[in-house]
Amino acid sequence: MVIDLEIFSPVQQINDQLFAERDLLVYIKRDDLIHPIISGNKWRKLKYLLKKAQSHNKTHLVTFGGAYSNHLLATAAAAARFGFKATGIVRGEQVDNDTLFMCRLHGMHLVFTDRESYRDKPALFNKYFANDDQAFFINEGGASPEAAKGCSELVNELTETYDHIFCASGTGTMAAGIINGIIQYQSPTQLHAIPVFKNGGFIANEIDKLLIAPANYQLHTDYHFGGYGKVNNELISFIKKFVADTGILIDPIYTGKMLYAIYDLAAKNHFKPGSKILAIHSGGIWGLLGMKDKFN
Repeated sequence: MVIDLEIFSPVQQINDQLFAERDLLVYIKRDDLIHPIISGNKWRKLKYLLKKAQSHNKTHLVTFGGAYSNHLLATAAAAARFGFKATGIVRGEQVDNDTLFMCRLHGMHLVFTDRESYRDKPALFNKYFANDDQAFFINEGGASPEAAKGCSELVNELTETYDHIFCASGTGTMAAGIINGIIQYQSPTQLHAIPVFKNGGFIANEIDKLLIAPANYQLHTDYHFGGYGKVNNELISFIKKFVADTGILIDPIYTGKMLYAIYDLAAKNHFKPGSKILAIHSGGIWGLLGMKDKFN
């Protein structure tokens, strides 16, 4: 089976009084529309990993994530779509939730493991699948050079040049891929990464590991809202207003924090008047399922 999806990721302008007052043109690339589940950077990261698995005659995808991992769900859906078997190794105690229900519905077998063991993912892979010649290791979040390659293709899809591109950052893979695309196409664009972890400065090291050449980029580490998966009333209120104003669904774990950063930086006059800014919608809207109570 040919491993590919038709890329449908239009760019739409975000109209807001704040941006008009600051003389900014702000757009969003709708990677969330690529696929209902294998969306955003999830598809871009998995594309070449799946091709690699297929070229090595591997039929069993093994990957890792937390109980609400969009990556686990995307991998489960991709495995079903392209004819792979899939196992997800889940961090923490055994639980049932909407995300894991969707993983199982797509045929993924789930293995729960304690948090200490989870830290050494290659060891876990070997523990369960050392004797499975068909098993193929995919790191948490898909982090890999193959994933960065997939993300770099985003830049080639752009029909206009932007002064700034923003993306949320969990593993740093998407940021590295976009930077590589900027380098390859000799674009003057500045990449801004918004770490979703507290003390997210470490992501710079992860980004640098995957770059094809040294590059300048900006890391904004003050928009984590307490850490990964953490939110507060200010972020929830922002997301509610953004969705109601634009009709674009965003999640509170990644894209919501990244967009909040753009609005906050615009309010603080971080950008020169006349700047063109592109936000990357990295999908992951199923992350809303684990936070429904926060929106009440």
